[in-house]
Amino acid sequence: MAVPEPLVLVPGLNCTAALYAPQWRILAAGRQILVAETTFDENIGAIAERLLAAAPARFALCGLSMGGYVAFEVMRRAPERVTRLALLDTTAQPATPETNQPREQMIALAEKGAFDNVTTLLWQKLVAPERLADEALRLTVRQMAEEVGAAGFVRQQRAIMGRVDARPWLPAISVPSLVLVGAEDVITPPAEARAIAAGIGAAARYLEVPGCGHLSTLEAPEVVNRALIDWLG
Repeated sequence: MAVPEPLVLVPGLNCTAALYAPQWRILAAGRQILVAETTFDENIGAIAERLLAAAPARFALCGLSMGGYVAFEVMRRAPERVTRLALLDTTAQPATPETNQPREQMIALAEKGAFDNVTTLLWQKLVAPERLADEALRLTVRQMAEEVGAAGFVRQQRAIMGRVDARPWLPAISVPSLVLVGAEDVITPPAEARAIAAGIGAAARYLEVPGCGHLSTLEAPEVVNRALIDWLG
């Protein structure tokens, strides 16, 4: 029996391996899983290089939000090493002055010691409206933020703010690709996910998850688990 291909998971902004906790027990049977380190570097390229240095020679790659930005960069630098690609709640569009302005404000809050305020503000946009009262989910998100810490958060934000336009690279992606998004994601809305799937073309499968916001792996774990199992074949 063939050994399952290794899987590299890339967390999003202010997130840790706990972002994928509901998937771990389903996907880890007989499979090597690594979680990329995203808190040490201030640019997406350096994060991608750190991932490539730690990863096996060939691997499946899954990233959510900021993790998707890293995944695009990995595909640009070393497409021959990636066997399949999952892009969850992300965008291929570049940063702009308009999108960077609120990030600059959050950096300023974090640097002046108000990181708790940042995590509170982010929570309001991270999940579908009906999940805002989910205290267990809120505490999971808060614990991840505490583990990332203010300094790690600032480095991540600066990396995100410097990301480039990944749309020109999309047609070159030929590996089996899952593009999944929460129907109520206001951070990277479904229209942006549909554009990614259209850019990749025949290799992409698009899936929109009803009643789900930006943190699909935690908000709709059963749906995401099924989609990832199908994607991994």
